[in-house]
Amino acid sequence: MIIAGLGFASAASAETLVEVVRRAQAELGQPAEALAVPDFKSQAPSLLAAARVLGLRILLVDRAGLTLAQPRCETFSSHAQTATGLGSIAEACALAAAGAHSYLFLARITQGLATCALAGPGA
Repeated sequence: MIIAGLGFASAASAETLVEVVRRAQAELGQPAEALAVPDFKSQAPSLLAAARVLGLRILLVDRAGLTLAQPRCETFSSHAQTATGLGSIAEACALAAAGAHSYLFLARITQGLATCALAGPGA
């Protein structure tokens, strides 16, 4: 199962979230089966709207899951570090939601105020 991890600013529009997920899926050449986001973004209107447009369920990742996934992330964002205390959000969400032995299919890409990474279960 391919998980699309999302990181986004509160001001990010639903359209931006949809675009970054579609771009990530196109780069990988495979669709995601779910969106993984930090639990502190669970009620963001743009997220809820984007999930409806994409037809994907939302998986919530808590801070402990995000923290545990940090060493497996390929990129680091000083902006995310300042805003959340974590250096990677999209990659950490994708990896945490995909499981302990998951790996990144696609490292974080950026579109406007949003980032997306794709991960799946490992062997």
